[in-house]
Amino acid sequence: MAAARVARNALASSLRRPSGLLVPKKFPALTKSLASQAPQQVLTPGVITQSTTLSNGLTIATEHSPYVQTATVGVFIDAGSRAETDATNGTAHFLEHLAFKGTKTRTQHQLELEIENMGGHLNAYTSRENTVYYAKSLKDDVGKSVEILADILQNSKLEESAIERERDVILREQEEVDKQLEEVVFDHLHATAFQHQPLGRTILGPKENILSISRANLTDYISTNYKADRMVLAGAGGVPHEQLVELAEKHFSGLKPSGSNLSIGSARGAKPDFVGSEVRMRDDTIPTAHIAIAVEGVSWKDPQYFTALVAQAIIGNWDRAMGNAGHLGSRLSSFVHKHQLANSFMSFSTSYSDTGLWGIYLVTDKVTRIDDLVHFALREWSRLAQIVTETEVERAKAQLKASLLLSLDGTTAVAEDIGRQIITTGRRMNPAEIERVVGAITEKDVMKFAQDRIWDQDVAISALGSIEGLLDYQRIRSDTSRNF
Repeated sequence: MAAARVARNALASSLRRPSGLLVPKKFPALTKSLASQAPQQVLTPGVITQSTTLSNGLTIATEHSPYVQTATVGVFIDAGSRAETDATNGTAHFLEHLAFKGTKTRTQHQLELEIENMGGHLNAYTSRENTVYYAKSLKDDVGKSVEILADILQNSKLEESAIERERDVILREQEEVDKQLEEVVFDHLHATAFQHQPLGRTILGPKENILSISRANLTDYISTNYKADRMVLAGAGGVPHEQLVELAEKHFSGLKPSGSNLSIGSARGAKPDFVGSEVRMRDDTIPTAHIAIAVEGVSWKDPQYFTALVAQAIIGNWDRAMGNAGHLGSRLSSFVHKHQLANSFMSFSTSYSDTGLWGIYLVTDKVTRIDDLVHFALREWSRLAQIVTETEVERAKAQLKASLLLSLDGTTAVAEDIGRQIITTGRRMNPAEIERVVGAITEKDVMKFAQDRIWDQDVAISALGSIEGLLDYQRIRSDTSRNF
């Protein structure tokens, strides 16, 4: 399984890429009857998103496209590495690996054979706040897909022999992640911004934990976090809502509610403290400098969530290897290209249930000009609080809306959008609603966001490589409050 990446847009959080099989309850009465349930959103004519919550708290949400021959169903769990302790950090990811190693009713070979015979795709991934298991198949095989998902979630054997084998697999994965400098920088950015707090831990966990996590740790994590009211069963494509509700009733009867009064999308535990701080890992054998700088960002539910994304788009992304590198629209892109200050840069807005990170990731081999690069990047941050033009806001809004629509290509993308939104906010905004919200953002809104969140705010810095030219923290911090 490949490494995690920090969320760059409205549809993702910090995720580990999937590692799964890639091959060609009887509940009490519903809290709402289907007959009385009104559709929540209209996406396109004849296509709606429906949501039903069962009495034990399990939410089923679907977007049925009757003419689509495939379907994706997935279980989204409101628990990831943030639900761990220092001693058990890495457990959620470890469980993801073991999910496909056999259940009480299926051996690993039988599970693989069933998926292969369906021509299906079964997969999973872990993030800091969520764990997701999903399956894509022909629409006629949705029942089998849901049954398999229910089996691996509720009946995984977690055999000692499988646990021991997976330790080596995860350690090799960790070695691969450590070779990806961007991943290392962003993991350290979280660690310094949220010091000694759950959100600051990595998803894979430290090596000593990978070597010591026990079956008891795994079963305890499941019993604590795999609760019906902390899950969303999402479906998209050729799966009618009523069918998925019936399948949920049939196959998830073993799930119990947590007994908590917290609803889906609610923050769990104390809000993390953002710490103005830095971590530097100088290594002159690496010919480039990799630098991430962030202020505290916004949560999924924050009223400025979409404004943060528009501000991110105004700063933009740039890569000198791109054919159109000299013609990208953002002012920072034009300046960096003209003065050849960097190899690339990428702005980001990463959200969690109660906080976030908003910032920029810079890569340069011009190691004697790092101070110039950082200074002019943060000068653009300061400008956002003082002068923003209508033209650049409209360009950023158009880019954001296009990226949102382009990301919803296929049943898997739609199912993930449904599950991610409901598990993080408790409801789903459809693309039309998002388009209206983004369309209403003005340059005054962007400046207000920058004044609230960026201007004269503490920053977290993570730097790796040939970074001798990166000046001290206070110099960098002062650049967040310069007059433009």
